[in-house]
Amino acid sequence: MDIKMKCAKAALKYIGNGTVIGLGGGSTIAHLIRFIKEEQLDIKVVTPSWETKRKCEGVGLAVIPLSEASAVDVAFDGCDQVDAHLHALKSGGGIHTDEKLVASMANEYILLVDESKVVKELTYEHPVVLEVIPQALAFVMHQLSDAEKVEIRMSSDKDGPVMTDRGNLLLDVYVKGSQDSVRLEERLKGLAGVLDVSLFTSVVTKAVVASESGIREMTKHGV
Repeated sequence: MDIKMKCAKAALKYIGNGTVIGLGGGSTIAHLIRFIKEEQLDIKVVTPSWETKRKCEGVGLAVIPLSEASAVDVAFDGCDQVDAHLHALKSGGGIHTDEKLVASMANEYILLVDESKVVKELTYEHPVVLEVIPQALAFVMHQLSDAEKVEIRMSSDKDGPVMTDRGNLLLDVYVKGSQDSVRLEERLKGLAGVLDVSLFTSVVTKAVVASESGIREMTKHGV
């Protein structure tokens, strides 16, 4: 069993029958979906990920539209990095606004990661992603003039930028390391026209960390 499968298997103990669970995207979540089906757990799923929704429905799991969910018992997701304070950075999928909504709904928001994703402090090797309404693009980019680099995320499938389901733009913002992550999230999210950012400094309650030597848990109160 590979590391991601071990991590997904370890997540099963947090899932009870009759619960509503949130699922993000990625290969570890895909393993978790399969394990949930194999264990025949009676659960309902909320997910912001199109691919995860498709996989859940493919194995017969009930999926609740995000717009109809008001609370989630436990949610699972991945990230690019998570630090000792359980501050996490997600850069890839561009669905962080809905992911953070699910995280806020959840009694527990648990990251499933391998050891390589764990750092003492976020290094910001990956960009912080902002979902920005198109009308605010010039203003927001001007406010970010002190960043190392700001790029509009461009589509590989069409001539033009990536657009979110809400018709908004994604900005990849590269910042220097050694940031106060809480203040950075507050500052970026506080810009007029920014819907949300891919820094998660207040919603993560636990991380399940898998390595060749086994599974460990990180919590707000220490490892």
